[in-house]
Amino acid sequence: MSLKALRTLVTIARHGTFARAADLLSLTPSAVSLHIKTLEDELQVALFDRSRRQVVLTEAGQLAVARAEGILAAYDELADTLANGPSLRGRLRIGAIHTVLARRLPKALVWIKTHHPQLHVSVVSGMSAELARRIEDGELDAAITTEPVSPYPRSLQYTALFEDRFWAIASPELAGQSLPTLLASQPFLRFDKRAWAGRQIEQELRRQRLQVNEQMELDSQEALARMAAMGLGVAVIPMSDDDLQRLPAATILPFGEPQLTRCVVLLEHEKSQRRHLSAVLKTALEA
Repeated sequence: MSLKALRTLVTIARHGTFARAADLLSLTPSAVSLHIKTLEDELQVALFDRSRRQVVLTEAGQLAVARAEGILAAYDELADTLANGPSLRGRLRIGAIHTVLARRLPKALVWIKTHHPQLHVSVVSGMSAELARRIEDGELDAAITTEPVSPYPRSLQYTALFEDRFWAIASPELAGQSLPTLLASQPFLRFDKRAWAGRQIEQELRRQRLQVNEQMELDSQEALARMAAMGLGVAVIPMSDDDLQRLPAATILPFGEPQLTRCVVLLEHEKSQRRHLSAVLKTALEA
C-alpha cells in the first residue's frame, strides 16, 4: 500500500472529484483511477459507490479516509522532524496580500534567510479570498490575509498579526469638507469588492447609506491613495500609521462610525502539519 495512493484517496474525498484530485496532485486522471483501484484490490473493499454520478464514499471508504489522514499526518510529521535537526529545513509555500508583500514581507524573508538558511520560502500574491481557497486546496501551507469575512472555508484557522485602520483619502484642496459631502461630490475610487477589505468598505457604505459615484475599481492600496491625493476622486482604504506618513499631501478622514479596522492574520488549514514552519514566518513578521 503506497503513501501516494493514500494521498490520492484523501485528496478525492476533500475535493469531490477525481479530476480535481488529478490536477492538485499533478497526476493524470488514469493514474488517479489506478491508485484507487490498487487500494481497493489490496483492501478488498469498494471505496466509492459507483452507482452514482457524483463521487460518494462507501462506509468502508469513509473509514479508510479517516485512517489514511492519520497515516499521512504521522508520516509528514516524521519527515519534518528528521529534516529539522538544529535548524529548520524544507520548503514553506505561502501567499500574501499585496499590501503585506510590498511592505512587511521582504524584511521578514530576510530575517528567515538569516536565521534559517535551509528553510526555503516560496511566495505568491493574491486577494485574501483567493489565497484562502488555495490553502483549502492544499496549494499553499499558509497565507497572510485580512481577517476572513463570510463566506470562507470553515476548515481554515487564523492567528492575528497586526491591525490597520480605514481612511478616506482626497485632494488637499478639499480639506474641511465632511465625508458624506466628499463622497457625494467626488468620483469614488473603489477598493476591489472581491477583496475582504473591499467587502468591509461596501458593508459600511450601505450601513451609513452613503451614496457614491463609482469611477474605478482597483486592488492596489498605493495606487488608490496616490490617485485620490492627486485629485482624481475619493478613495477608502486600510492603512497603517507608516502608510499614512508616506502619503503625499492629502485630505485624510477616518472612515466608519466607529472607525473601521481590519486585522491582518496568518491563515492556515486546521489540519496543517507544517505549523512549526509557518510559526517561523509569524516570528519573522513580528521581528
